[in-house]
Amino acid sequence: MSLSNRDRNYTLIGILLAMFLGAIDQTIVATALPRIVEDLGGLSRYAWVITAYLVASTVLVPIYGKLADMYSRKTIELVAVSVFLTGSILCGLAGEFGPLPLLGDGMNQLIVFRAIQGFGGAGLFSMAFIIIADLFPPNVRGKYQGLVGAVFGIASVLGPLIGGFLTDNAGGIIPDIEGWRWVFYVNVPFGAVALWFIARRMPPLLPRGERGRLDLPAAVFLLLGLAPLVVALQLDRFQYPWSSPVTIGMLAFAALMLAAFVLRSLRSSNPILDLKLFDNAVFRTSNIALFFQGAAFLSTVAFLPLFMINVLGVSATAAGLTLVPLSLGVVFGSIVAGQLVSAIGRYRLLILVGGVLLFIGIFLLSRLTPDVTVARVTLYMVITGLGIGPSMPLYTLAIQNAIDPRQLGQATSASQFFRQIGGAIGTAILGTVLTVTLTTAFATNLGDAPVGVPSGDVGGEAQRVASTGNVADAVREAMAEQLESLVAAVEAGDEEAIRATLGEVGVPSEAQAGIMRGYAASARSPQARWAFISGLREQFEQQAERVVQQVDAGVKASFTEAITKVYSYVMYIVVIAWIATLFIPVLPLRSTMDFTPALE
Repeated sequence: MSLSNRDRNYTLIGILLAMFLGAIDQTIVATALPRIVEDLGGLSRYAWVITAYLVASTVLVPIYGKLADMYSRKTIELVAVSVFLTGSILCGLAGEFGPLPLLGDGMNQLIVFRAIQGFGGAGLFSMAFIIIADLFPPNVRGKYQGLVGAVFGIASVLGPLIGGFLTDNAGGIIPDIEGWRWVFYVNVPFGAVALWFIARRMPPLLPRGERGRLDLPAAVFLLLGLAPLVVALQLDRFQYPWSSPVTIGMLAFAALMLAAFVLRSLRSSNPILDLKLFDNAVFRTSNIALFFQGAAFLSTVAFLPLFMINVLGVSATAAGLTLVPLSLGVVFGSIVAGQLVSAIGRYRLLILVGGVLLFIGIFLLSRLTPDVTVARVTLYMVITGLGIGPSMPLYTLAIQNAIDPRQLGQATSASQFFRQIGGAIGTAILGTVLTVTLTTAFATNLGDAPVGVPSGDVGGEAQRVASTGNVADAVREAMAEQLESLVAAVEAGDEEAIRATLGEVGVPSEAQAGIMRGYAASARSPQARWAFISGLREQFEQQAERVVQQVDAGVKASFTEAITKVYSYVMYIVVIAWIATLFIPVLPLRSTMDFTPALE
């Protein structure tokens, strides 16, 4: 098939624009969620708006890859974009017409419609790499696949900014349409442009092998296995710990269904994922490395905002923006690696160099201290992003270069899937490490705090209060309650209750003696009692500020200890990915689209 450069470029614009929509949707919605919950209600279902998209966009990736090996890539891409845009419009309409049959209230509607968005989003990511592989031979493909990583990074930067701007300012565009709804509606014009480029300029890109029929039983087993697996990994560990029947049951069911999928695939004449691909050393080792790379990348992104909020004291929105340097590092690293691999043809070397930079960045993050500056954290994030960048296009390029083009779709989607599932599993496990470490750290650093964050209950209110950044408010509220108890004890003349309350809030013994002398003197007249209580309130305000400072220092120390512990484990994950990369065979990058098996 001969394509003009113009058609290639238009096709590239279309798929990159479509992928941009899917990538930006992961971050643009997060910024608007607080306003969405305020409008629709359903705070307890807050996380499911994100989880629904994540589950749908993960479990369908292998299905899209197989479909791309059976039908026109153009048709599959058009379907993916159309489903994504349909989901976007439905999300914008969530709750507009009140409760709906079967779906329920606006929050339930949004969760279901986000899943529909995810069904389309799964195709936007996997199809981008597959179509680029159809357009360009491996020896020049790297520089174009590097653009995919760049688009992903740019979307990560713009998402929070656009989401916040639309949520706060777009409400006046059309009367009675809340600003947050434009976070979804904005996809429509950009998606329409992408559809135009794809429909008018993209060739059919028909598969090279036999079409066959989709193995529906295997697809059902795969979906029934992956959906509960991803959901179980995303469950609130406070409500559903690893040992809970719900978690264990979902993981056991997922394991059973995935085992059934493997058995079905071994007997199928047209498997969704040909397990013989794992006989290919490039495919096998690259996906092992991708699994751990995904765990390292997503864990870095997931836990860094906790440090920015609870230690450096920035707002949640600002914490999201502090990831911009990391995203810019990913953009630059991805583009440069893509250009270099097309020039020198050494994909493994570039991945290994990136792995060294990633290790250095994570090592520096594991050495953070409570008094670190934002500028220093920014530098560490740039280094980390530069290290992640080369892995975005080059592992997939290595796989595509080593496999038969007739299996291009399923092989490419497998690389995307292993990266995503590695991220889900990595963050779930390291989230447990964070919680366990915080438990010990709070007990150590807040053990003598008189009020505020209950140091021994990290599984409950302790971590919840601290992680929201409302430590000072929690302490002042607790002190106010103690003050009212103390005033009631003074008015009732209960000296024992007065002494007990003073001890609970950490008033020093010499100060307690002075307060008790004042209490004794206040009994002479109502005016003296009023003056005593007024002075007591002033003393409590001063004590509250001292306790706030004490608890704040303890919270900062605790989160620093926990998050640096997480990053120390991420270092090991990076090393495992780097070692796996060492075993990826290096094949010459083909200069044509023809394929002669070199490794089986």
